[in-house]
This record gives sequence, C-alpha cells and structure tokens, in this order.
Amino acid sequence: MSEPVDNPGNPVGVTILDKQYLIHCQDSEKPSLHAAADYLDQKMREVRQGGGVIGAERLAVMTALNLAAELLAYKKKNADYTDKVNDTLERLRHKLDAAVIPGQQTGGAATPPAGQTES
Repeated sequence: MSEPVDNPGNPVGVTILDKQYLIHCQDSEKPSLHAAADYLDQKMREVRQGGGVIGAERLAVMTALNLAAELLAYKKKNADYTDKVNDTLERLRHKLDAAVIPGQQTGGAATPPAGQTES
C-alpha cells in the first residue's frame, strides 16, 4: 500500500540555540531541513551576539527580518541578472536575424542572387 501524499513523515530533531525541536518531514527533505536549521541557528546566534535584543521571541523576529531582507536582496539581484541575460539574448537574436536574413544587414540593401538583376 502506498503512503498518502499529505503524510507529514517522521519527526526529525533539530537544535536551534541549544533547544531541541522535533519537525515532521519526508526522508527526502531531511538534508534541507538540517541545513535550514543550522543556518537559522547561526543567524540567531549572530543577532544575539550583536546585543540589544532581549528575549527569544524578539530574537526570532529580528532574525526573521534579517533573513527576509537577505532573501529580498537575493531576489532583486537574481531578477536584475535575469533581465541582463534576457537583454543580451535579445540583442544576439537581432544580430543573428540581421546576419541571416537578406536586407536586414546594416549598411544597405541585399544583393540579388547571381544571374538576377534588381528591378
């Protein structure tokens, strides 16, 4: 019998700021869960070491805001890169079109094939 699609999987233990959490996830997602928990633990420790944040809830909110800002900056950078790639591809497409379609080349009209004259 196959497992239902919405099966939450088995609980996996992760540690964040020396506190153990059990998170249900599929076996295939365990490496990503551990990586995310390690990253979150690192970022929360950085915020805590920076000082000025008192309480676990405030620490979690400040870390979440920092991670959200980091994600948004990454998304913008990725979108800018994608736009540049698309612009470059469009310019190359126009250059290729101009090179293979007679009459679109810069510098004048196309020459007629051998044996034909222009009208």
